[in-house]
Amino acid sequence: MKRMIAVLLCVVLMVPLFGCSTDEFVYVPTGDALVIDGESVPPTEDPNAKEQYLELAYYPNYSLNPYNATNYVNRVLFSLVYQGLFALDSNYNSVPVLCKALKVSNDMRTYVAYLEKASFSDGSAITAEDVLASYEYAEKSQYYSGRFTHIAEMGITEDGGVAFYLDTAMESLPMLLDIPIVKAEQVAEERPLGSGPYFYEDASTGLRLRRRNDWWCSADLQVTASSVPLVEVSSTITMRDSFEFGKVGVALADPCADSYVEYRCDYELWDSDNGGFLYLAVNMQSKVFSNEGIRSALTYAVDREAINEAYYRGYAQPASLPASPSSPYYSKKLAERYTYDIDKFIQAVTDNYMAGAEVKFIVNKDDTMRVRVARHIAEDLRKSGLNVVLDELSTKGYKESLKYHVYDIYLGQTKLSPNMDLTPFFRLYGNLSFGIINDSGLYSLCQQALANSGNYYNLHETIMEDGRVVPVLFQVYSVHATRGLLTDMIPARDNVFYYTLGKTLPDVLVES
Repeated sequence: MKRMIAVLLCVVLMVPLFGCSTDEFVYVPTGDALVIDGESVPPTEDPNAKEQYLELAYYPNYSLNPYNATNYVNRVLFSLVYQGLFALDSNYNSVPVLCKALKVSNDMRTYVAYLEKASFSDGSAITAEDVLASYEYAEKSQYYSGRFTHIAEMGITEDGGVAFYLDTAMESLPMLLDIPIVKAEQVAEERPLGSGPYFYEDASTGLRLRRRNDWWCSADLQVTASSVPLVEVSSTITMRDSFEFGKVGVALADPCADSYVEYRCDYELWDSDNGGFLYLAVNMQSKVFSNEGIRSALTYAVDREAINEAYYRGYAQPASLPASPSSPYYSKKLAERYTYDIDKFIQAVTDNYMAGAEVKFIVNKDDTMRVRVARHIAEDLRKSGLNVVLDELSTKGYKESLKYHVYDIYLGQTKLSPNMDLTPFFRLYGNLSFGIINDSGLYSLCQQALANSGNYYNLHETIMEDGRVVPVLFQVYSVHATRGLLTDMIPARDNVFYYTLGKTLPDVLVES
């Protein structure tokens, strides 16, 4: 989403993006002829076109391996270097990239993906073995492990497809398959080869991205420079300064982080989802919140809009449902039923004879942004007559309190998978089911939502009426660009320079 701010005077126009399979034609972006059905077609060139000049930032002390990298600035480069079986657009639609055909079993528990005739930047063909090795390595990584919650097994079929066997029916698996594919023997290397339009190159002046002359397909890219020098940065301040003084053309920032610094120059600005979910959750053994009447009214005590404006400068997305407001699963009409109304919570406290009851509220003090939000919520809860004791704990103390249920409520933060899977909260021994909030009924509803997206409405309604998990907001990154440099950007989650090859999910679905 592009932001309209005081310094913006122009409107971004959306234009179609096109692509191809190598079965149709091969495009060489250096001015060589376009070959269609064996015929050479001279390229059309704009005599007034100028070579794009762009430099991007990276942290040299952090990884550039797409599975090990957690630094969001370095991950900006990956959308130019790597491709997955699918990509996600800004509306969370799955868009085929390396996947040429996809078979889905009738029970939606077996998926088999077949590959385009694509190549890595060294010219070697991408194989099913590369895909399988990439996914097996990604499954062990901190960044992608959550994508594999329901993938029980992976393998290669006799006809060369990559098979995914699930432990539950899932309509939305392609949303999880945007993981970068690299050469099998390079999965652990610092800069493995990818199949995107650019590749890493060591130059005398430092590391840079070099445009491929033999890219396996075509797309209307935002970045067209033949070479993109990479500027070393060491902090959010040096990142900001490199952008403001014109050395870096695009800068990604996290306005929801403690380390965020304001950008003070003229620029164009977009939002990009990152899946960060801030929420309240209760201890089901709590004297106060074991009471369903109190618990189901907790959502009305959270002033999400005020929190966003006061602490996130309006960058975050207030959410009354446990899904990103940018996702197709978020019902704005349903969300309106659970917005801030402190009088409703006060009434619930009174009706359930809880006025004066003590509530132990814990938060991780090592995240000062979260502490400020917790203090705001605690103050609103006190307006209802509850005696709220906010305990700001070290990371170690916070984790121990969660493990041993030494709290009534906590302010948590996690990254939801792109399909907004909530099973880790409600599954027995789920990694987010602190405070014994696991529940077989809610878990079953989560599975039904995964099987059919039409069930997300019922799932979200039930969760909000139950109250053991209360959404606060979803976080975003801000994408700053030098004015006029990139006119048609549509940043997507984990894909700042999103592009499409012109295919849609229905185009690749085949009968199993």
